[in-house]
Amino acid sequence: MKTIDELIQDGVQGKRVFVRADLNVPLEGTTITDDGRIRAVAPTIAKLAEAGAKVIVASHLGRPKGAPDPRFSLAPAAARLGEILGKNVSFATDTVGDSAKATVAALANGEVTLLENLRFNAGETSKDDAERGAFADALASLADVYVGDGFGAVHRKHASVYDLPARLPHAAGGLIATEVGVLKKLTDEVARPYVVVLGGAKVSDKLGVIDNLLEKADRILIGGGMSYTFLKAKGHEVGISLLQEDQIPVCLEYLARAEKRGVEFVLPVDVLVSADFPDLKTKAPANPELVASDAIPADKEGLDIGPKTRELYASKLADAGTVFWNGPMGVFEHPDYANGTKAVAQGLLDSDGFTVVGGGDSAAAVRILGFDENAFGHISTGGGASLEYLEGKTLPGLAALED
Repeated sequence: MKTIDELIQDGVQGKRVFVRADLNVPLEGTTITDDGRIRAVAPTIAKLAEAGAKVIVASHLGRPKGAPDPRFSLAPAAARLGEILGKNVSFATDTVGDSAKATVAALANGEVTLLENLRFNAGETSKDDAERGAFADALASLADVYVGDGFGAVHRKHASVYDLPARLPHAAGGLIATEVGVLKKLTDEVARPYVVVLGGAKVSDKLGVIDNLLEKADRILIGGGMSYTFLKAKGHEVGISLLQEDQIPVCLEYLARAEKRGVEFVLPVDVLVSADFPDLKTKAPANPELVASDAIPADKEGLDIGPKTRELYASKLADAGTVFWNGPMGVFEHPDYANGTKAVAQGLLDSDGFTVVGGGDSAAAVRILGFDENAFGHISTGGGASLEYLEGKTLPGLAALED
């Protein structure tokens, strides 16, 4: 891949540089609740602007249905990006229409604009190559050069991620270069023991990465909603906890493979349960009950790992040479069920190894729970992209940036 430094060395002054970023930030109304992804791509944008480029930033946000939807407008992201850069960021109210054309035409050297949500155009996510290509053609007409730096979207075969780089000279931004370098440390240059911590709601979301990492990891620690399918596979009652019955045979296969390969596969030994899911808006006391993981009452739901599991997982992280963590241990948004996720985050901080927080809810949890982001080895901006890379899949957005 050509780097952004090589691109700048070749000269970008006066050129229209299209930066595919990932500004898919969480919003409450028009308020951004976590600006981590904006801060992550800002250095690439700033570097191009300082080199005299006319910078056109584009991203998706949420899942609009291929048409404008004010709930998913990127206007708040434009304002926040301007604050981070310390300069005005103009905003086009469409993607390739009159506003986009006029806003781009008005850019002076070193100025930055942000286009409206790419997914307001059905061509961005279309499965039809021609429709997707037509949108990519329209985007290409706005720019002279393409920089891919939206790591959170590189696993998608979308117009701005996959088709557009083929139409313009292209390079990888600083964020993508960093993310790929980190992922290589998790696959090709691993310091051992290699400990993987997986949580989140559905075991099906993580099957591919478990399958691949069973060949690479020394320990796999499981928490969150996905743990209950593994507990059920071992014959335990899981009450009304999250459960994917159809995945039980696969879980049994993975448990057997782990034992055969000598990979420690660690499940919760105690959990916090309740008959009622907590109110995440009011954070009202939830009165959790602590039970052994093989004694969950039939009318209760597991919502976090318990103190013995927290202690166990901390001990399994203590001597790690490399840690990859993706997925919370429980309903971390509520204080009564946040301690498991806090314990894992603290376990990463206490480790002397190379620690990677694999994006998504894990990255959000680190910030929401007040941890120092800089204390971790790396916090990824792309949960899904990280997982697919670790599964061994070819990511369309990375393949498109290769020369």
